[in-house]
Amino acid sequence: QVQLRESGGGLVQAGGSLRLSCAASGQIFTGYAMGWFRQAPGKAREFVAGRRWIGGSTYYADAVKGRFTISRDIAKNTMFLQMDSLNPDDTAVYYCAAAANDPGSYYYNRYQYDYWGQGTQVTVSS
Repeated sequence: QVQLRESGGGLVQAGGSLRLSCAASGQIFTGYAMGWFRQAPGKAREFVAGRRWIGGSTYYADAVKGRFTISRDIAKNTMFLQMDSLNPDDTAVYYCAAAANDPGSYYYNRYQYDYWGQGTQVTVSS
């Protein structure tokens, strides 16, 4: 069983930066994949970024490519999302997620993920 807890959300002005953290308790195995999703009011939950826990490539939604960076600290069992050049369209609740199996080509698919955090609010003011 894996438990995920996000932190680092808050209010920031457009053009600013935030760094989200996702601390995992329980065993994250080599083959796990991790992802960040977000959900704005009245909208569906959407993929933001993802990667394998060990090795592999990183994947980003077109809307955040070049502005957001996903990373992880294996020793601390923690995943990060560095968000730069934020704009009001990035306002949402951000969730981290873990998949027990590599989603392959489907990192963007929320149903590939087995574990979810409770979310952290990010608000970008104009």
